[in-house]
Amino acid sequence: MNLSFARLNRVMLVLMAASLFSCQHDKSKIMTVTGEIPASQMGVTLSHEHILVDFIGADSISPDRYNREEVVKRVLPYLEALKQYNVNTFVDGTPQFLGRDPELLKELSEKTGMNFITNTGWYATGNYKYLPQEAFDLSAEEIAARWIDEAKNGIGDTGIKPGFIKIGVNDPMTEMDVKIVKAACITHLATGLTIMSHTGLAGPAFSQLKILDEYGVAPSAFIWTHAMIEPKMDKILTAADMGTWVAFDNLTPEYKMVSRMLDLLKYFKAARRLDRVLISQDAGWYSPGEPNGGDFREYSTIFDTLMILLDRGGYTMDEINQILVTNPENAFTIRVRKLQKETDETSD
Repeated sequence: MNLSFARLNRVMLVLMAASLFSCQHDKSKIMTVTGEIPASQMGVTLSHEHILVDFIGADSISPDRYNREEVVKRVLPYLEALKQYNVNTFVDGTPQFLGRDPELLKELSEKTGMNFITNTGWYATGNYKYLPQEAFDLSAEEIAARWIDEAKNGIGDTGIKPGFIKIGVNDPMTEMDVKIVKAACITHLATGLTIMSHTGLAGPAFSQLKILDEYGVAPSAFIWTHAMIEPKMDKILTAADMGTWVAFDNLTPEYKMVSRMLDLLKYFKAARRLDRVLISQDAGWYSPGEPNGGDFREYSTIFDTLMILLDRGGYTMDEINQILVTNPENAFTIRVRKLQKETDETSD
C-alpha cells in the first residue's frame, strides 16, 4: 500500500489531538495494574492485545516457564514504538491459566508510563484446555466468588486488581460455557467490571446476550470479541443496536484483513453506529517454550496502515477519536449496567 509521508504526519496530528480529548467526567474510573485512575486519562487505547500467552494448558502452566526479565527485554521495544502514536492505554486480554501475569504488566507500565489493564475470569474456548479441572465441579456462584474476590482484594498476593472480566466460549456453547457466562454476569453485577468474551460468530454472541438478559445485565456490559469473524455484518449491527460493544480486534497487516476492517467501519459509519465499535489487533506476544519467545507481531498496524486509510477515506478527527478514545473509555469504565425493561438502556 502506497501510504504517503504527508498523510502519515496528518494522522499523527489527529492521534495527538485525540490523546488530549475525553468525554468522561472525573467520577468515571477504570482500574489499571498500578491502581484506579479517571477514565479521562485513558487516551488513545489498544483495547485487545497481549504481552505473553502460554498455550500449554491449565494443568501444566506455571510462571517458571519463562524469565520475566527476558520477557521485558523482548517486549519493551514494541511498546516504546507506540509512543509516537500517543498510545496511552494497553488492555491485555490474556486470562488466568493462559499466562496472565499482572506483575509483568505492572513492571512494563512503570517502565513505559502507559496504563495497563489486566483481567479476571476464565477461558473455556479450546474445549476447556485452559480451565482448571475444578471448574467442572464449581457452581457459577462459586466461580464468580473467586473473580469478585480478585476484583475487590487483588490477584493473589500482588494487590493488583483487574479492570475487566475476560471469558471465552465454544461454538456451540455447552453447559460449561453457560456456567462461565453466568459467573461473568454475577461478577459484573457485584463489581461493575465489563465482560469481554472471546466469541467470534453471531450464534454464541447472541446466546451470551440472552444469558445477560436473564440476569438483568445490559448489553452495554458486554464486548463481543472478534466480531469481525461473523460474515453477516447486519447481525453484528443488530448486536450494536442493542447496546453491545462489537470488537473488530484481530487486525493483521494482510490485505484481506485490512480490507475487512475498512468494510466493517464503512458499514458502521453509514449506520451511524461507530459509537459501539472497538478496534485492536490481538497482537504480540511472547510465547514461553519457544526460542526468544517465538514470533512477535508488532502493535502498530492500526496506526501505520488503517488510520492512514481512514484519513484517506474522509474519516474525521471526531470519528477517529470516537473509535480510539471515547469508546474504550465508555466500554471499560467501571459501573454496574443493569437492563431497564421499560425504558431505554443506560446510555454510553
